[in-house]
Amino acid sequence: MTRLLDLPDFPVKETFPALKSALQNNTCAILEAPPGAGKTTLVPLTLLGEDWLSDQKIIMLEPRRLAAKMAAARMASLLGEKVGQTVGYRIRQEKQVSAHTRIEVVTEGILTRLIQNDPELNGVGLVIFDEFHERNLQGDLGLAFCLETQEALREDLRVLVMSATLDGDALQTFLKGAPRITSEGRSYPVETRHLPRPEKFDLARDTASAIKQAFREEGGNILAFLPGEGEIRKTQSILQDSFGGRDDVLLAPLYGALPPKQQDLAIAPTKAGVRKIVLATTIAETSLTIEGIRVVVDCGQKRVARFDPARGLSKLETVRVSKASAEQRKGRAGRMEAGVCYQLWPKAETQALQDRDRPEILEADLAPFVLELAAWGVQDITDLRLLDTPPERSLADARALLQELDALDKDFRLTAHGRQMQSLSLHPRLAHMVLTAQQHSDEDAALACHIAAILHDGPILKGKAGSDLRDSLRLLTDGKPDPQTAKGPFHRARETAKTLKARLKLSKVQASNAAETGALLALAFPDRIAKSRGKNSPDYLLQNGMGACLEDDSRLLGEDYLVVTHLDGSRAKGRIFSAAPLSEQDIRSAYHTHIQVQNVVEWDQKSQSARAEKQERFGAIVFKATQLSDIDPDLIKQALCQGVRKNGLHTLNWTEEAKSLCQRIRFLRHYSDHWPDFSDEALLETLEDWFSPFIGTASRLEHLKKIDLHAALLARLTWEDQQQMEKLAPTHYRVPSGSNIRLDYSSVKKPVLAVKLQEMFGHPDTPSIHNGDCKLSIHLLSPAGRPLQITENLASFWQTAYDSVKKEMKGRYPKHPWPDDPLTAQATNKTKRHLQ
Repeated sequence: MTRLLDLPDFPVKETFPALKSALQNNTCAILEAPPGAGKTTLVPLTLLGEDWLSDQKIIMLEPRRLAAKMAAARMASLLGEKVGQTVGYRIRQEKQVSAHTRIEVVTEGILTRLIQNDPELNGVGLVIFDEFHERNLQGDLGLAFCLETQEALREDLRVLVMSATLDGDALQTFLKGAPRITSEGRSYPVETRHLPRPEKFDLARDTASAIKQAFREEGGNILAFLPGEGEIRKTQSILQDSFGGRDDVLLAPLYGALPPKQQDLAIAPTKAGVRKIVLATTIAETSLTIEGIRVVVDCGQKRVARFDPARGLSKLETVRVSKASAEQRKGRAGRMEAGVCYQLWPKAETQALQDRDRPEILEADLAPFVLELAAWGVQDITDLRLLDTPPERSLADARALLQELDALDKDFRLTAHGRQMQSLSLHPRLAHMVLTAQQHSDEDAALACHIAAILHDGPILKGKAGSDLRDSLRLLTDGKPDPQTAKGPFHRARETAKTLKARLKLSKVQASNAAETGALLALAFPDRIAKSRGKNSPDYLLQNGMGACLEDDSRLLGEDYLVVTHLDGSRAKGRIFSAAPLSEQDIRSAYHTHIQVQNVVEWDQKSQSARAEKQERFGAIVFKATQLSDIDPDLIKQALCQGVRKNGLHTLNWTEEAKSLCQRIRFLRHYSDHWPDFSDEALLETLEDWFSPFIGTASRLEHLKKIDLHAALLARLTWEDQQQMEKLAPTHYRVPSGSNIRLDYSSVKKPVLAVKLQEMFGHPDTPSIHNGDCKLSIHLLSPAGRPLQITENLASFWQTAYDSVKKEMKGRYPKHPWPDDPLTAQATNKTKRHLQ
């Protein structure tokens, strides 16, 4: 048994008796402990000597590489050992373990791979899910796999879920009543200071200003939270003007792509007399302990990856933090002594924050997830125990993509090609590209490995310099980083490429020319092949129908075709961040079976007419088009309906009669779903059903102004419904004077009767329609037709308000009747009738 040295006196130690008992008598347990309680380092060491573990291993899952390495190093130091002896770690491209290792700290992809390769997890007695509140997709998947292994193969396997902030009740229910142990933790009070937000908020400038204020007002080290690397670099640059060159201040960035030595600099203790300012992403929220932090500056934002099913791609978004994240960040200031947290938002806005972050399974690209499920043997998502069910649209899109990449068959079962893809630990798109390239030649496969490495590990050229992926590829293959190179991603990409080539037995193969980059990328991103909208135009049309654009000074301008690997922006036109050119022949060669020749009739927005062409096309991209003269009239009608949708319903012939009919039906539908939906959305969606039969020989938008819209709308009603409509929602209402006044149905819930006051004499109650269900809104008018009073209670008006109206109007209109008793007076329309 491993000899344990004296463990530090952290708060989590108080939970150890209950925790040991829970795992002795149950296969699952939950441990809740705030950041700094010591759970990450002390719990695995404490459980190492339990009888039920015997000589088996503990696998502990950490969500980040840096946190995994630090946790292993800290535990090894507590044992008086080096990392790789009793305690080791496995992260992508790096491991330190030995035959004597009993505790392995791993990252999420590693855990999934271990279980896929050995579903029984032989030799493992306990799996710990640390920082589970972060709810990463791979963490949810790993937990689901472990629970299935418990139920089907290993009744003795223990699972411990540890978290700082979590909905413990929901997790306990999910784990079928697993014991829940809570550590109160130990922290010092933290004062919160809310800073006013400028009218024109600049994140880097105003965060730097807050840091300088905190530096003046408080002592100790400062930890500032920013969304990402770009904001960290901008803030650091601003702070250099105040702190650059000072021996008593250390500016230390901290983010995932930073080289290890610089990460260590941000985490390690400083020399005496030196104050440290750490600029960090969410990596510093819970997983890492940074020495000596007494002040936190929180900008209140973070960056998350969200998958957009409508566009088929993930994009990074900067969003507000949740209440839980804000509390975790704040708590970093109270680890060792009383601290201060500066929050860059008004106090009142805190209540508007979400309670917790949304689980990644609800936001992410699910293609890798679905591939792992297929490899596990799951075809129906309901067969797997998951805390949250992923969106059906995202699941369907993931399955469709994997079928297009030949990873799944028609029944969503894993193919032999899919099994190879899953083994490469790449996104399915990239795995498919690498394996397909190998079928072409070893040189193409080697080049594909380098491309995959760049896309897998992040951009190695910054900003506009990385817009042409070929430049990054040449840099990586030459192996000579320059000042424009992101060193962390460069070195990781080089190691990834080396690993991939070794796995494919291509270690000694030289990559083919970078000119082939686009052709290979087309294998991974067929939906993001794009065609220029015109010579030297920055605008492109993607195969999936999306629009995209290059920067005005991009070196890719003038390329007829691109494969876009990274874009963002609006749905209408995404901004292209990274791409590579390819030729039409490249597309035809790779996707000849997907190119179709078809007669197409579609709406041409430029000419505002239906266009009929014989097209040779790849998705939305048209290679060749010739005009057609003999056209199916039904196709013309469909195109015109597209034109109406594009331009809006207002382009049709909305006479007063048509407007009134539409409003009356909307009024009736408010009372019963029997009536058709005449909302703008529904009318646009069903144009082919009700409007298309009336189009006739029209072919241009201007022709539609001649169509009788009232007749088209009325045709949606049966004869019986038309009679019922006249009864329940009449166009006119007969008032006591004998006039038929047109009703205004523009308000769905309360139609308006606008009538001169004298015409309502003798009417004691408010008029109503729809069998008395709906009282009208009465707009009483002066003899000149101007509004005098609006009422929905005519009886009350006669009793209370009429006298004051009479006094005011009698002198102005002396020739009109203003009787003392309007209920016994004779109604008259002798004045000019209104709205007859």
